[in-house]
Amino acid sequence: MSNSSKDNKADKKKKQTPTWISDVRYGRSLSVEFFKRNAWLLMVFLVAMLSLMGLRYKTKTKMEQIKQLSKELQLAESSKLQEKAAYMSLIRETEMKRLVEENGLGLDFQGQPPFELVLDND
Repeated sequence: MSNSSKDNKADKKKKQTPTWISDVRYGRSLSVEFFKRNAWLLMVFLVAMLSLMGLRYKTKTKMEQIKQLSKELQLAESSKLQEKAAYMSLIRETEMKRLVEENGLGLDFQGQPPFELVLDND
């Protein structure tokens, strides 16, 4: 046999047995029989895809909720610190008044800041 006769046989085999790409291109592999044979596999694939899409949506909504709650937590912590500072100043003031009265010192809380006296040396 010569080289050209081998090439002709190889070309005929290639032409006779189409590749999967040409099958898909001409719609031969996606026939009704294909869907009948693989219906259970297609259903499993479809359910898996829908489950993954639902899981991704649920995850995104939960992440947004976490971000929102984190912001609220920061605001609440800030508010807590402000309230704690105000409460601590009230406690200190009340405790000082109690100690002054208990010891009979006769001191009183000043409503206005102290005055600064300036002397003129003229």
